[in-house]
Amino acid sequence: MRSDERPPRRATAPDGLLVVDKPAGWTSHDVVGRCRRLAGTRKVGHAGTLDPMATGVLVVGVGRATRLLTYVVGADKAYDATIRLGVSTTTDDAEGEVVAASGTGDGVDDADLARAVAALTGEIRQVPTTVSAIKVDGRRAYARARAGEEVELAARPVTVHRFDVLEARAAATDDGVPVLDVDVSVVVSSGTYVRALARDLGAVLGTGGHLTALRRTRVGGYGLDQARTLAELEAQADADGVLATLPLADAARALFPVRDLTEAEARALGYGQWLAPSGTAGTVAAVGPDGTLVALLEDARRRGEDLARPVLVLAPAG
Repeated sequence: MRSDERPPRRATAPDGLLVVDKPAGWTSHDVVGRCRRLAGTRKVGHAGTLDPMATGVLVVGVGRATRLLTYVVGADKAYDATIRLGVSTTTDDAEGEVVAASGTGDGVDDADLARAVAALTGEIRQVPTTVSAIKVDGRRAYARARAGEEVELAARPVTVHRFDVLEARAAATDDGVPVLDVDVSVVVSSGTYVRALARDLGAVLGTGGHLTALRRTRVGGYGLDQARTLAELEAQADADGVLATLPLADAARALFPVRDLTEAEARALGYGQWLAPSGTAGTVAAVGPDGTLVALLEDARRRGEDLARPVLVLAPAG
């Protein structure tokens, strides 16, 4: 192939999800770009940004599965992380500039650390980091911060379901400042910033703190055990001629309770009609007799009657 020739276009991947093990140094947008090439389609998106420094689970939708990503974004997430106490940075992680390096002084004892962690567990109010993707007057907070603007974000409610300390190690910076590196495992609600947890842990202890490592181990029902690296995805696509995805029905089973439909119900849903109630709170995946995901349902009240309303139809009739 001449250097000015484009590589042949890949066969279009089937609609479904990819659970990618994002490498360090890549943006989530970089991963989507690579997946578009591997999937042979531009209809690819991701559910929940991971910073370039972070690794781990990034859920990517292909084709009609992009319509499920809103639900994936709202799922709880699990992380393994390392927090360095004694140093604060502009970005609350290791990629930012140091703004304070007071160190840990005489050290942080286990009891103080446990109390500080407990104060940041459960339902809390968290101020997002200033380099988050939250929009302020139509512009991303990180864009404003990097342009030198003062960014003030309001605290918002989040839930830290679990905040476990795995190990704490005394260390020192290159300048000899004493610090404490704390390995943690956390499970948090959507919208929680682990960088902000690191910052706030340092604030509670009076030492300052920032994140030095972050690996996302789970998003909703999708974990590292299902994740594939980009190299593995490419090797599989090369070997089989088309990129394999997690089918829509299997993807939905990891997120929602499942309702098995009759042929008549599947046909009615394909036309957007309401069904008898599912009797289950929240969103339900409606799967047809052939095993395909027909729609997502939610029980609702209409004209004094309890019914199941299609909130997203994925297999329209005809």
